[in-house]
Amino acid sequence: VEDQRARWERKRSRTAKELLETEYKYLEQLDLVVTYFVTILKAKGTLKPAVLEIIFGPLESIYSASHVLSFHLERGNLGPGLENFCQNLDLYGHYAENLEEANKTLKEQLRKSKSFRRFKKLQETRPQFQGKKLEDLLPLPLQRLHQYKHFFRDLLENTSPDSAEHQKLAKAVKSLSEVSQWIQGIIAKRENSLHLFRVQKLLKGQKTQVLTPGRWYIREGWLLVVPSKGEELKRRMFFLFSDILIAAKPCHPLHPLNSHKLACQAVYPLHQCTVDKVFGHTRSQGGLLTLSFPHKTLLLMSSDQQDINDWYRSLTAAVR
Repeated sequence: VEDQRARWERKRSRTAKELLETEYKYLEQLDLVVTYFVTILKAKGTLKPAVLEIIFGPLESIYSASHVLSFHLERGNLGPGLENFCQNLDLYGHYAENLEEANKTLKEQLRKSKSFRRFKKLQETRPQFQGKKLEDLLPLPLQRLHQYKHFFRDLLENTSPDSAEHQKLAKAVKSLSEVSQWIQGIIAKRENSLHLFRVQKLLKGQKTQVLTPGRWYIREGWLLVVPSKGEELKRRMFFLFSDILIAAKPCHPLHPLNSHKLACQAVYPLHQCTVDKVFGHTRSQGGLLTLSFPHKTLLLMSSDQQDINDWYRSLTAAVR
């Protein structure tokens, strides 16, 4: 038992030391943004307060919370440091929610304001920045949050369950996990919106409404449609979403406006769809799927076995 405790203590000391060293580096980089951008821009009035608020969000509060954490870590007061840290964790979630808008506003201001463009370039040439741009420093809090997760988990694993700090560490790990999930949700929603927007732009005209609240993009790819009456196979692009399947074909390559676009052929709602694999037709080279809708049956084929299996899994999951 004594040996085990000594091992825990050694590992715990190493982790605590590394946490403090990396916290100093993190604070150094945050300091660049707070000192050379936020504080000076507020004093100069180069950007309106509302614009500053959008670009930097709760960065100053995150910086202050990190200062307090490093202060406690220096003195070995992990318990009080963790309590304060947990109270400020929501700042990271709000920062993640704001980050896309922050990047958009930053680009907009750089395009519109010559004085801000000059100011930013001048600050970034300071030796302290070591060639880093403001855009490189803004995502830092989210990268740091990911590191905190690993540090606190390691500390928890190497802290005796009987100690007073074990409970506080367990609470910190749980809070970090919740905020990370919140941030993952924000990122997933953002990526989904980008996919919906991209597919909407790919389709010719505005008749097919891809951008619908609550709709999730799943996958896309080329498949062969097997016609019911011995005609030749038709190659079509399919887009699978959480509620519909879209079939589209390429527009004419010589069309003056839409040569790179796709024309929507059909939209199939998935709520009354059944999906089946058809065996014995392709001699193990690829496969066939049947999609049965109330008034239509689709037979889809691919010469790639893996591809057809992936489609089968995605379609059954979407229908379910």
